[in-house]
Formats: sequence, C-alpha cells, structure tokens
Amino acid sequence: MLQGWATKEDMMTHSPVFVGIDVSKAQLDLALRPEGRFAAPNTEAGIAHVLTRLQALSPTLIVMEATGGLELPLTGALAAAGMPVVVVNPRQVRDFAKATGRLAKTDVLDAQVLAQFAEVLRPTPRPLPDEQTQMLAALLTRRRQLVEMLTAEKNRLASARVPIRKNLRAHITWLEQALHQADTDLAETIQQSPVWREKEEWLRSVPGVGPVLTTTLLANLPELGTLTYKQIAALVGVAPLNRDSGTLRGRRRVWGGRAQVRMALYMGAIVAARFNPVIRSFYQRLCAAGKAKKVALVACMRKLLVILNAMLKHRAPWQPHETQHA
Repeated sequence: MLQGWATKEDMMTHSPVFVGIDVSKAQLDLALRPEGRFAAPNTEAGIAHVLTRLQALSPTLIVMEATGGLELPLTGALAAAGMPVVVVNPRQVRDFAKATGRLAKTDVLDAQVLAQFAEVLRPTPRPLPDEQTQMLAALLTRRRQLVEMLTAEKNRLASARVPIRKNLRAHITWLEQALHQADTDLAETIQQSPVWREKEEWLRSVPGVGPVLTTTLLANLPELGTLTYKQIAALVGVAPLNRDSGTLRGRRRVWGGRAQVRMALYMGAIVAARFNPVIRSFYQRLCAAGKAKKVALVACMRKLLVILNAMLKHRAPWQPHETQHA
C-alpha cells in the first residue's frame, strides 16, 4: 500500500522540487524538498505509481544511492521517462549526512538526506548505460566473482587436509571451466556490437591494454571518449587531490572514483610501464626524479587513461609518436 502521499499543494508548487529515494528490497521511501514524503512498494506496480507521481511534480533532480543493483529497475524507469535522476556513491551521502549533523539512520531519514543532498550539491545527471552495456557489466562482474572464488579455493588447497583436497580440486576444475566460459561470453558479446568491436580494436592497439582492461572500460566506463581529460581522471579516481591548509602543503592523494576500473587500470599500467614506449619513458622519468614507484604507477594509470580517452574521442588507433608528442 502507498503511504504518506504528498499534498496537492506540494504537487502544484512552482518552486524547484528535489527528490531523495531510499531503495530497499521491499520498499521505496521518497522525500521531497522543500516539503513532502511518501512510500511505495518496490514492485512493478509501485515503480509505475512512483513514476506517475513524480511526473506530476516535475522534479528538478532525483537522487538515490547505489545499492548493489536494487536501484536499477527504478533508475531505468525514471531515465526512460526523461526524468533527471542521479545514482550517487553511498559514502558521499553518508559523509554529507555527518557534515549536516544527521547521525541517525533509517530509511525515511536516508531519503530526507538524499533530498537535501540533491538540493545542496546538485550532482549532474549522466546518461545511463544502455541494456547492452548493463549486460556486459553483469558478465564482467560474474567473471570477477569467479576469479575471486578460484583464488580462494587454490589458497585453501595449499593447506587442506587429504580428505578435503579431492573436493577442492573438483571445485577448482569447475571454476576454471566457468571462467573460460565467462571469457568466451564476454568476447562474443563485444563482437556482436559493431560499436564495441571498433572501440575494442582501438583500445587493444595500445601496448599494455589487454582484454580484461578493455572489457572493464567498455562495461564500467561508458563515458570514456566523451569527457575532458580532467573529468575522466576524476571520474575514475586517479586525479591527485590537494591536501593543503595555510602554509602546509600535504601529499596529493587519489581518492574515490570507480574501484573496478581503477583495479584493471592499475594492472594495465604495470604492463604498460614495461612494454609501452610512451608509458615506460614516463615511468622511468618519474622514478629518476625521486618519485616512489607506486606514485609513479598511479601517474602512469592517469596518463594511460587520458591517452585512451583521447583515442576514443578522436576515433583513432594507437599512434605512439603523435601520442608522445601530445
């Protein structure tokens, strides 16, 4: 049953309306600013009713947290209706709540914090990944899960007692077969899309960029090639952030961003620092200047990402001489 509907006065107001939605498995809690709140079941019927009510309100911005996939049906419905919806990192919202003195946590309070977050910070809505990209991301997530399980089982096998080893070996064999099938599915999915196939060819032309990094970028960073180099670096989380106060100059650190992309980019930077002439020269120059190796690798991650972003933006394959000159 729908609960606590906004009043007609709320719906008829001409002032900007900001909406925060807390998504749980069973229920959607919505808070409106400047005033109002309601709830609906997290079902097809509930989503349809929420969509109808929000269309009547014409909100300026709708914000919800990433909740491991529970938010996707509602997000997709709102985006398909052309509504300004943003899915934000839960840590950002929690930090915002603490900064505003809201320490208690319930679904209703979380929705109110999200609405206030929308009103104060106004994050920019981004185009949502299409269905193909979401499917590719799901396949990539499953592959990562298989790799983690395979690693864990191999670690257990090293110290397992004799009666357990047969079972572990059988499970390891099954996981290896499943991982092989996941790689096949990912390759076939990319090959079925002319756009992805073209992008994959451009990305794979760069020394140090392998199939895992390519697939990760296609699935988890659809903005690649559409943003400036500063925006793409900040989005992934490889842009150094200042930590200065008064005369103190703190160490620059990278923070936030998309962890899955960053992990794949880190492995790509390690390979590129050995086999990519542009990245290798850059890495050696930083090390010779006294930079720690890890700091130099993070800088290589950023440089590699910027290069890939420029390639997709200009629809061009790897050209080492022009890249190094740029």
